[in-house]
Amino acid sequence: MNYLKQVVLLLACFFLSLNLIAQSHPSLMLTKVKLEEVRKGCQSYPLLKSSFQKIIADADLAISLPITVPIPKDGGGGYTHEQHKRNYNAMLNCATVYQISKDIKYANYVKNMLLDYANQYQKWPVHPKSKNQKDGGRIFWQSLNDFVWQVYTIQAYDLVFDALTTKDRTTIEQNLFMPILNFFTVDRQEVLDKIHNHGTWNLAAVGMTGYVLNKPEYVEMALKGSKKDGKTGYLAQINQLFSPDGYYMEGPYYQRYALLPFVMFAKAINNYEPELKIFEFRNKLLAKAIQTALQLTYTNKAFFPINDAIKDKTYESIELVYGLNIAYTDIKAEADLLDIAQQQERVIVSDAGLAVAKAIAEGKSEPFKYKSLWIKDGGNGDEGGLGILRSGANTNQQCLILKAASQGMGHGHFDRLNFLFYDNNQEIFYDYGAARFLNIDTKNGGGYLAENDSWAKQTVAHNTLVVDQTSNFKANVTAADAQHPDLMNFSAHPDLQVVSAKEENAYADVKLLRTVALVKVTESNKPLLIDVFQASSANEHQYDLPFWYKGQMVNTSFKVDAQRNNLQALGTQFGYQHLWLNAQNQLDENGGFVSVLNNKRFYTTHFVSDNPLQVKLVSIGANDPEMNLVDGKAFMLTQPKAKNQTFVNITETHGNIDPINETVSAASGNLTDLKLISSDENKTVISFKIKDKKYQYQINYNQKDNYVVLSQ
Repeated sequence: MNYLKQVVLLLACFFLSLNLIAQSHPSLMLTKVKLEEVRKGCQSYPLLKSSFQKIIADADLAISLPITVPIPKDGGGGYTHEQHKRNYNAMLNCATVYQISKDIKYANYVKNMLLDYANQYQKWPVHPKSKNQKDGGRIFWQSLNDFVWQVYTIQAYDLVFDALTTKDRTTIEQNLFMPILNFFTVDRQEVLDKIHNHGTWNLAAVGMTGYVLNKPEYVEMALKGSKKDGKTGYLAQINQLFSPDGYYMEGPYYQRYALLPFVMFAKAINNYEPELKIFEFRNKLLAKAIQTALQLTYTNKAFFPINDAIKDKTYESIELVYGLNIAYTDIKAEADLLDIAQQQERVIVSDAGLAVAKAIAEGKSEPFKYKSLWIKDGGNGDEGGLGILRSGANTNQQCLILKAASQGMGHGHFDRLNFLFYDNNQEIFYDYGAARFLNIDTKNGGGYLAENDSWAKQTVAHNTLVVDQTSNFKANVTAADAQHPDLMNFSAHPDLQVVSAKEENAYADVKLLRTVALVKVTESNKPLLIDVFQASSANEHQYDLPFWYKGQMVNTSFKVDAQRNNLQALGTQFGYQHLWLNAQNQLDENGGFVSVLNNKRFYTTHFVSDNPLQVKLVSIGANDPEMNLVDGKAFMLTQPKAKNQTFVNITETHGNIDPINETVSAASGNLTDLKLISSDENKTVISFKIKDKKYQYQINYNQKDNYVVLSQ
C-alpha cells in the first residue's frame, strides 16, 4: 500500500477514537495491567532482577542527597548541564522503584523535584550558552536536550501520578508541563517540524506528554506536525528518514540515537491505542530499523563510525536496550535479539523488559546472526546504500563496508565510495568519525569542533578517492544532498562476496566506480580484500587514494626516507591543511606493497596501477593550534596527472606474533605478482599468485550475471 495512504488511514482511525482514550497510570513503558507480573519478575528472572537492583541502588543514592535544581548556565558537560541530566535519570529511577516496591518515599522524591522545577521553570530564559535563539533550550544549551529531559521526566510522572494529590498534579502540569509543551510547539515549532533527529525527540516528548496529560491536541500535533496536515510530524519522519530496509539517513550513530524517541513514542501509541497497530506501520519498519541498527555494528559491539559519529558508542547504549526490548516484545522480532540483550546485561524494568528477561531465563536465546547485506538508503530505497560483507565466526570475523549512501544531511561526510575494513575484533582501515569531545565543556562546550568541518567531514579523511585535493561536491552539503551513488552489483556468495557502486556527481567531470570484494582462496586462511577503484575523465587530474590504517607499519616494497624535521602540511584546504607529509616516494614500478602489524596479526596491502605511482606517508596534526585532532596515519597512493586511472589493491591477512614467547610466523605473506592486465569502461582484469598458484580476477561492468569472475 502507498505510504501516504497508510498515513491517512492510520490518522483517520486514530482521531475517531482519540477522545475515548482511557486514562490509566502508569501507561507508557510500564503499564498497570502488567505491573504485578513485572514485580514478580524482578524477583525471579535473573536479568530483570539485576537490572532492578541497579535501579534501586541509583534511586537510593539519589534520595540520600538533597534535591538540586540549579539555574541553567553551563554548556554540555558543565555542572548545571550534568545536574539536570542526573535529575531526570534520578526521577525515572525513583518512580520505577516506587511502582515495584510500593515505597512512597521514592514517589515523594519525584514529587518534590517536580514541584521544584515547577516553581522555577517559567523564570528561566533561553539558555545563556545557546548558539542562537532558535535552537537554545531553557534547561540545556540546545533544545534537543530539553526534549530528552521531557521524554524521561514524563515517564517518571506517569509512574507516580496516582501517588500525587490533585493539587500537586495541577501545580506540576500547569506550571511545568504545559509551559514546556508551549515552548516545544510554539517557540521551537521549527524544530518540531524538522525532518531530523532533533525533531523526532521533540515530537516524542510532545506526544508522550499529551497522552499522560490527556491533551489530544498535542498528540495530534506530534503525529501530524504543527499544522496538523501530515506533511511533518512523527509518521512523516518514519517515511522520510528511513529507507524500506530500516536505514536511517544520517548514519548508524544517529540511527542509534534517533531510535529511542521513535520506539518510545510507538510504545506509547500502542499502549493507548493498540487498535492502530503502529508497529505494523510501513511493513514493520521500526522492527527493521532496530535489526538494521544492530547489523550496522561490528562484533566488538561498536557502530560503524560513518558520518558524524562518536566511535565509542556500542549497542550497549540505552537507546538499543529500549529498542531491543520493545522490538522483541511488541514487534515479535527474531530470537537472536536475546543474544544482544544478554551482552547488554540489562533490560528496562517494564513490560518489554519482563518479556525479554523471561525468554532468556527460559533458554530461548540463540547467537545473533550477522549477515552480508546491501542496505538501501532513501525513503523509497533508491538513494544508494551501504554494502556490508562479512566472513567468519563472530569471534574472528572479517567485515568490509562500502559506503555508497546519500549525504545524510548536515551530519553527513563527503566520503562517496569510502570503505572500512575490520578483522580480529579490530579496525584495520578505519574512519575518523566526528571531531568532537562529547559533553567535555572545555572542548567547545562539548559540541562539534571547528575541525569537524575542516577535517573530519572532508574526503581526504576517508578511505576513498580525492580529485585535485578537493572534497566531493567541494564540501557543499546542499549539492551533495541532491545526488547519490548507485549500486552496480551486490553478491553474497560465501566464496566471492562483492559490492560495486558508482558515483558520477561528486566531481564535475570525473566518474568514480569502486568494486570491493572478500574472496576466499584455498591457499589463504582468511579471504583476500580485493579493491578496484576506477576514475575516468576527459581531462587530466591528480588522483589521491588514502588508506587510513590502525597499527604499525612494519614493511614496504620501497625505501622509506621520512622527514627528520621541518614537517610541512600537504595542502591548504579541504583537509589537506591538517596532514603532515612525512615521506614521499616516486615508484619506478607500477606497484608495490605496505605491511602493517595490528593486534599481533599482519596485513599487507599490495597495489598496482596503470602507471607508476607516488606513495605518500601522512599523519594527522598540522594546523591544529588547540590540539583537537586525534592521531592517525595513512599511506596515500597518488597519480599526479592522468585522465583515466585504475587503482588495484589486494589486502592479505597473514601470520601473527607472540610477544611473550618471542615468535613470529608468516610475516611476509604469500601473495605475489599482482598485475593489472587491462581496465576500461567494460571490464577490469587483474592477476596474482598465491603460493605459486595463479588467479585471474575479472570485473564485467556491463553484466548483471557473472559481474565478478575468479578463475585459475
